[in-house]
Amino acid sequence: MDISSIALALGSSLTAGLNLYITVLTLGLMQRYDLISLPSHLQPLSDPWVLGAAGVLLVIEFGADKVPYIDNLWDSVHTFIRIPAGALLAAGAMGDSSSQVTWIAGLLGGMITLTSHGAKASTRLAVNSTPEPFTNWFLSVAEDVLSLGLLWLVSTHPYIAVISALVLLVVFIGAIYTFYRFLKFLFRRVRPAPRTEIYRPGR
Repeated sequence: MDISSIALALGSSLTAGLNLYITVLTLGLMQRYDLISLPSHLQPLSDPWVLGAAGVLLVIEFGADKVPYIDNLWDSVHTFIRIPAGALLAAGAMGDSSSQVTWIAGLLGGMITLTSHGAKASTRLAVNSTPEPFTNWFLSVAEDVLSLGLLWLVSTHPYIAVISALVLLVVFIGAIYTFYRFLKFLFRRVRPAPRTEIYRPGR
């Protein structure tokens, strides 16, 4: 296990929570055109059938991700897809490491994917509470660009990729915490005031 494996595990599991199909398609294409050398467990990502499936699903997600409330439904369904896929990517990035290392990488990868997915989903819920659609579109494009940029760093500058991924992980945790505080404040505002009993003399 070297820094390249760590960068690949950390970067791919993080971007899988933002856009799984960009992650799979980008890694597969980079392997196919010799821009990166994936471990044997991840080399099937460069198979034409896998690339084709990821491309079709990416087109569908590209549209669904930019429509308010449709993106929330899409994120809800993908809670059951992105997280296990992120765990598999992180585990596969360990290559021929021991089974213990592979399992640890898979567990941590799933948690990292859950964090980035949770930050994406919660941010979209907050943004969709406003009437204008432009912030939603901006966030969608920003997530795609961020995913591509981090995967490029994984293939060219693994040390920078690791640092960038860790910084993003902290930012995502902060976003989830902020959304939690926002929901807590919102529920306090809408919760009905407790009933007060009127005192009547002689009772």
